[in-house]
Amino acid sequence: MEKVQVTTEFTPNPDSLKFNVSAPICAHGTVHFASAAEAGKSPLAAELFKIKYVKELMIGPDHVTVIRNEKASTWAPVIPLVTEVIRSHMACGRPNPEACEKCADVEDPQNEVERKIVRILEEQIRPALARDGGDAVFCGFENGIVKLHLKGACSGCPSAQMTLKHGIESYLKEYIPEVKEVVRV
Repeated sequence: MEKVQVTTEFTPNPDSLKFNVSAPICAHGTVHFASAAEAGKSPLAAELFKIKYVKELMIGPDHVTVIRNEKASTWAPVIPLVTEVIRSHMACGRPNPEACEKCADVEDPQNEVERKIVRILEEQIRPALARDGGDAVFCGFENGIVKLHLKGACSGCPSAQMTLKHGIESYLKEYIPEVKEVVRV
């Protein structure tokens, strides 16, 4: 079996780093873990939370985004530890983490406008955010307001509000006139 390659990529969030993995990790999009308590369903997430520098995680199809805590002022001590856990996990031939199912905070689109919003999010916006180690999950649409949950690198990014308003909101308004605003939940 070929050794799994893990490369790092900086994100717009200085406290977040994307670890690109040369083998599939999660077949169902992204899963966010805000704490070790939430990682119980995912052996990979549980192992990563054992690293004292890890604050939050997001596991994607071919990457892991790590948000460091205040114990790590630089990425130097974090990178080798995270890389080793990912490689060990993948080398064991373990199945994809069970937690990599459709995210529980995703609501099924209830009408045509919501279906359009979800389609644009899935096809245009989420892939762009994933390149930076982040994600935005649809949580609802009411009275012209789109509700999104930002995950991964996006969750604590200094540029998140700008991305939300000048990127996502502008894009959705252009294609869906019913959209008046996009908010973070």
